[in-house]
Amino acid sequence: MVGNPDFLTGRGQDQSAEFQELESPEGELHLRFYIPSGNEFALPATGIKEVLSPSPDRITPVPNVSPLLLGTLNVRGRVVWVADLGQFLGDAAMLNTDRQEISVIAVEDQDILLGLAVDRVVGMDWMDIEQIQLAGSVPDSVAPFLKGEWKLDEVGNSLRLLDQVAILRSARWAA
Repeated sequence: MVGNPDFLTGRGQDQSAEFQELESPEGELHLRFYIPSGNEFALPATGIKEVLSPSPDRITPVPNVSPLLLGTLNVRGRVVWVADLGQFLGDAAMLNTDRQEISVIAVEDQDILLGLAVDRVVGMDWMDIEQIQLAGSVPDSVAPFLKGEWKLDEVGNSLRLLDQVAILRSARWAA
């Protein structure tokens, strides 16, 4: 087929079909999600190991640990700590665990793997990293974990970019 001269020139059977140019994405790929308060955040796709949707009964509570931790999850034989990301960021609203599945974003840095439980995952988007701005009025509990934000519209809606390495390395886990 590739040796056929019509293949390279575009002539032949598909000549009547319109040529559709593929859009080349601009920026970097990010995972968008919401925490229980309704605030939207993003994480760079390069720092995400995987996105899981376990049932709440698969997360095993562990006594005498930080109240930010929901428990552990067995992922293909590997124990993954699962944390309520909203509570970690100082969100007043607690994650609703009384549902069929909980969205868990597994982030990794070196040998540290942590599951971040969120309210819901929106999906993946290409975001231009050049357009990121310093975050405006941000609570002190969130500021150390932000890289910046994108302004989404004129009304003031924004998408905040989190730093998963800062989250993983935080001293808050010891509290």
